[in-house]
Amino acid sequence: MKSAREMTTDVEQMKEGDRLDQLCINTIRMLAVDAVEQARSGHPGLPMEAADIAYVLWTRFLKHHPANPQWPNRDRFVLSAGHGSMLLYALLHLTGYEVSLEDIRQFRQWHSKTPGHPEYGLTPGVETTTGPLGQGFSNAVGMAMAQEYLAEYFNRPGYPIVDYFIYAMVSDGDMMEGISSESASMAGHLGLDRLVYLYLDNHVTIEGSTSLAFTEDVGKRFEAYGWHVQEVDGYDLPQIASALVAAKKETKKPSLIIARTHLGYGSPNKQDKASAHGEPLGAEEVPLVRKRFDWPEALFHVPEEALAHLRRVMETGRQKEEEWSSLFESYAKDHPDLASQWKAFHDKDWPEGWQEGLPNFEPDHGPIATRSASGKVLEGVAPKLPALLGGSADLAPSTKTYVKSLGVLKADPCGRNVHFGIREHAMGGILNGMALSQALVPFGATFLVFCDYMRPSIRLAALMRLQVIYIFTHDSVAVGEDGPTHQPVEQVAALRAIPNLVVLRPADANETVFAWRFALSRNDGPTALILTRQKLPVIDQGRFASPEGLLRGGYVLAEAPQGTPELLILATGSEVHIALAAYEQLVKQGVAVRVVSMPSWEIFEAQDGSYRDEVLPASVRARVAVEAGVPMGWERYVAPGGKILGIERFGASAPGGIILEKFGFTAEAVMAAARQMLGKS
Repeated sequence: MKSAREMTTDVEQMKEGDRLDQLCINTIRMLAVDAVEQARSGHPGLPMEAADIAYVLWTRFLKHHPANPQWPNRDRFVLSAGHGSMLLYALLHLTGYEVSLEDIRQFRQWHSKTPGHPEYGLTPGVETTTGPLGQGFSNAVGMAMAQEYLAEYFNRPGYPIVDYFIYAMVSDGDMMEGISSESASMAGHLGLDRLVYLYLDNHVTIEGSTSLAFTEDVGKRFEAYGWHVQEVDGYDLPQIASALVAAKKETKKPSLIIARTHLGYGSPNKQDKASAHGEPLGAEEVPLVRKRFDWPEALFHVPEEALAHLRRVMETGRQKEEEWSSLFESYAKDHPDLASQWKAFHDKDWPEGWQEGLPNFEPDHGPIATRSASGKVLEGVAPKLPALLGGSADLAPSTKTYVKSLGVLKADPCGRNVHFGIREHAMGGILNGMALSQALVPFGATFLVFCDYMRPSIRLAALMRLQVIYIFTHDSVAVGEDGPTHQPVEQVAALRAIPNLVVLRPADANETVFAWRFALSRNDGPTALILTRQKLPVIDQGRFASPEGLLRGGYVLAEAPQGTPELLILATGSEVHIALAAYEQLVKQGVAVRVVSMPSWEIFEAQDGSYRDEVLPASVRARVAVEAGVPMGWERYVAPGGKILGIERFGASAPGGIILEKFGFTAEAVMAAARQMLGKS
C-alpha cells in the first residue's frame, strides 16, 4: 500500500502532467490564432476547438516520424475540414516536421508552405489536399482500402509490413456533404477497421446553428452504416484517449468518435458563434483570448517546455521507423520476391514484359466498341500488374471493367475488382485515397455523362498529380434510345478544361491499346479514357498510320496522296471514321486532304512546336473539325476561318445511327463543309 507521501507525489505528477498537456494544447491553439490574425484571413475557430483532441492523437497515438514524412508504415492523418489548416500546420511545426515558425508567420502568403487549405506535395506531412468538404472523408476511405489490399498482399506471418491506421478529423460540413454519406456506407460495408474518424460536433455552421438544416442523429446514422460509434467530451483528455484505444481495438468496423466541441473555444465573445469560423478574431477579441489562456503578448510564442515535449515524437517516430526497417530487412531475406515487389510498387516500376499482354486488333476481326477493346486490354495486362486495381459504379458489364481472374476486394484473397456500388461521388474521392498510397494505380469507371458526379474529385486528382485512370464509356449521342439524359454533349469539353488531366478519346481498338499504354505509364497526373458503346471498324494500319501516333496526342492518320494538303480534317473518337469516309470520297475528287486524329489535346500541346506545325501546317487554312460534342475549344485548331461540326444542343431519344445522321455527323456533311472551306460549294 502506498504511503501518504507517495500518493501526494502521484497527485503532483498528475497535476504536472495536466499542466504540461494544457501548455502544449494552448501552444497549438494560439499559434493558429496568431497566424490567422497576422494574415487577416483564415479560420481560427476549428484549431481553437480541436487542439485538445489533436494533441492527444498526435502525441499518444499517431505513429509518424517527422524526419521522414513518407515512411510507408506511418499512420495517416487527414484533416478533412481543411479550412482549419492552421491546426495541422501548428502540429507539423511543433512536432518537428520541416515547417518552420517563419512558415507559420507566412500563413496564406505567396509561395508559402502554409496555404489556406492543406495541399499535398507542398507541405511535408500533409497527406492529401483538402478543403472541399467531404473530399478528405472519402480520401481516407480510399486510404483504408489501399491499406487492406497492401496488407493482404505483402504481410506474412511474423511480418506485419503494412500495419497502420488512418485517422481523419471531420466536421459538421463533412457530415452533410453527400460524398461522405456514400463513402461512409461503403466503408461500413467493407468493414474497414483501420479507419478512425474524429467528428467535431460543434453545432455551428456559417449560417448559424446546425439545427437550421441538420437535425439527424449522426451516431445512429453511422451505426446503421455499420460503424463503431462512441461519444466523448472534446476537452476531456482521458475520455478522448480511451475512445481512441477502443477504436484501435475494434477489428470488424470503422470507428466514429463523436466529440462535443465548441467552435472558437476560449474566445469570450465568439465561442460557439459563426463569426469564429472564417474570419480573424479581431484586435479586440485576441487580447481577451490571451487573457483567457494566460498567454504572453508576444506573437507566435512557443514555450520551450511545450516544444521540447511535443518534439519527443521525433525520437519515438525514429524508433518506430528503425524497428520497421529492421523488420523489413529480415522480411527481405525470408521473402525476397515480395520485398522486390514492394519496391516496384512504390517506384511504379511495372514488371518486365507487361506490355506483352496488350492485344492487337486487325480489320478482319470485325468492328469492336472501344469500351470492349479497353476490357480486353484490362484482361490482358491486369493479371501482370498487381498494383492495378479498381472497378465501376455498378456498371462493370457495360464499362467492361470486371476482370474475372482477379477476384473481389475483401471477398477474395488479394482481390482487385472493386464494387463501388452506385456511388460515383464516393468512387472519385476513394480513387484519390487509393492513389495516395503511392503504391497503387486505381481505376474507376462509369458512363461519360455521369463524370459530372465525380468532377470535384477529378479536379483534386489533377491538382495533386495523382495517377488515377478514369474509364468513361457511352461517350456520345450515339448512345441512342436512352435519350438526352444519358447522352454526353458537354462532358468532354468540361474535362478538357481541367488543368493536368489528360483526356484521351481513341478512334478504334488499337488506339485504345495505346491509350492504356499512355495511362499506365503516366505517373504525374490522372488520365481519362473516353470510350464508345457502339462498334467501330478497326483502322487498317496497312493503309493508314500506326495508332502509336496517339502517344503524341495528334498525328497524321491519312495523308493527301498529292503530298501537300490543301485541306485538313481533324477528328476524335468515333468521328474519325466519318472523317476517313469523307477523305476517301474527296481524294477521288482530286482534293488534297489530310486527316488528323486528335485523341488528346493535352498530349498534343505538350509536343514541341515543330511537330505541331508539321501535323497542322499554318499554311493550310482550310480546316474542318469533327466531334460529336460542344465545339468549344476547337477554335484553337481551325480558326481563323475553319469550320467545326459539333453539337450545341442536348441529344434526343432515337437509334444512335439516326441521331448522328440528324445531327449532321455523316461523310456527306463533312464533304460539304470541306467544299465550303475550299470555295467549291
